[in-house]
Amino acid sequence: MFGYVVVNKPELKIREYEEYRAYYCGLCKALKKRAGATGQMSLSYDMTFLAILLSLLYEPMEEEEQHHCVVHPFTKQRMKCNEMIDYVADMNLLLTRYKCKDDFVDEKNVIKACYGTMLNSTVKKLQATYERQMNQVEKCLTELTTLERDKIYDIDKLSGCFGHLLEEIFVVRQDEWEPYLRKIGFFIGKFVYIMDAYDDLEQDKKRGCFNPFIESEQEENFDEWVKQLLLMIAAEFAREFEKLPIVENVDILRNIIYSGVWTRYEEVRAKRNQDGSNSSGKNSAIE
Repeated sequence: MFGYVVVNKPELKIREYEEYRAYYCGLCKALKKRAGATGQMSLSYDMTFLAILLSLLYEPMEEEEQHHCVVHPFTKQRMKCNEMIDYVADMNLLLTRYKCKDDFVDEKNVIKACYGTMLNSTVKKLQATYERQMNQVEKCLTELTTLERDKIYDIDKLSGCFGHLLEEIFVVRQDEWEPYLRKIGFFIGKFVYIMDAYDDLEQDKKRGCFNPFIESEQEENFDEWVKQLLLMIAAEFAREFEKLPIVENVDILRNIIYSGVWTRYEEVRAKRNQDGSNSSGKNSAIE
């Protein structure tokens, strides 16, 4: 959906990257099962991270399949299948639907509005199963929309609002791991919101759209201030992650948390330094 919680491929072992791809492709398969090609279009790196995190934490019964797909028509791809990936697929669709609705309100983006409408029937089926998550997502997005409409430039309040949204998504079960997952989701949500605002700053200025950094951009050392803000937030979700008893494939998650998220930051920062425009792709498919 955003594409900031990504893997740093060059730093992974071949086996680790193949495992990462198996989760990514498994999530894609789960989205297709629920909403066809329309669902697959919502596939994101951010939610792949959550699928891996929950799978490695809860260790559900897992199957592995191999299939051809549109992106890879000639070579079968490994695809992991388990209940945590299914849960994340549902959350992916839920978030995408609300994001499309929010983008239409903010940008009058008709294409995204039409795409969101295509997901309506699928999301409605999820309402009874995920009432807690759906209520929180709607509540937080409504609050966020109000803050942005009223031009509230408090980045902590704005990012915290999105953090509270994502923390509910990270909680698949209300059990002993809930407090840790809530904090991880909350701080990753703050990180994603700030990264997205930083990435979109130039574009939002040109379109006349709200951006929480429009007022502070002219301040001295603005870019370094944003980096320090992101560093503090990243330290928080990394600290909570290390409290979880994950052993198998933990280096994949550590790659994302300690390195991957910063590859995206460096891309955005480099683009700003180059020409002041943030047109880099956020969610390109894995080759």
